[in-house]
Amino acid sequence: MSARFEELDFQPTSMGDLTLRRRVEPTLGVDVFEVKLGEEFLMSSLFTVAEEELANLGLAAVEATNLDVLVGGLGLGYTAVAALADDRVRSLTVIDTLPAVIDWHLRGLLPVSAALTEDPRTALVLDDFFGLMRRPPDAASVRYDAILLDVDHSPRHQLDPSHADLYTSSGMEAVSLHLQADGVFALWSDDPPDEEFLTRASGVFAAVQAHVVDFDNPLTGGTSSNTVYVATMR
Repeated sequence: MSARFEELDFQPTSMGDLTLRRRVEPTLGVDVFEVKLGEEFLMSSLFTVAEEELANLGLAAVEATNLDVLVGGLGLGYTAVAALADDRVRSLTVIDTLPAVIDWHLRGLLPVSAALTEDPRTALVLDDFFGLMRRPPDAASVRYDAILLDVDHSPRHQLDPSHADLYTSSGMEAVSLHLQADGVFALWSDDPPDEEFLTRASGVFAAVQAHVVDFDNPLTGGTSSNTVYVATMR
């Protein structure tokens, strides 16, 4: 018996057709929300552990209080909501370059949309995260206590070639300018730890660690893993 899908939204974008759909996972009997870009799966609500750990591990490395946090990539919203669970977070700015993704949450289409949009600390901003990082901050710019990024598949595999410069040494330096002196940059990756990227990031940040996050995969009956990089300024 084939899975039946309900298409919740379809939008053409500069990177391909963006689709949000819902289906019932027959092995678990639960609703699953999935995002596709063209024929490529971007994310699924079946697999949110590493997205949540991006926030948990990143914020755990911050020693300050009254945190201003920037999330690059809204997606299904799990990283942002996990960040809001930290009582130290004073403001949470979530940037996404796709109007449709922000609209999904404003329309309450996803399981965590209400928790995200009804929290007064949250600001959903339509912008290009990578373009923002390239622009040197001025005196009026916010320096963030933590920047959490989940857009590309990994430092080596980007959704758009224009993102590649962020993962270079100069790109990491540009990110660091948007952080407080004791700030933290955390990055989600679908690949195993990348030693070349660790070396580049270590040339900019005082300490960089790659955390391997394992999680149960009900589709394979086994365990899958992602990587969360945590780089600290201090």
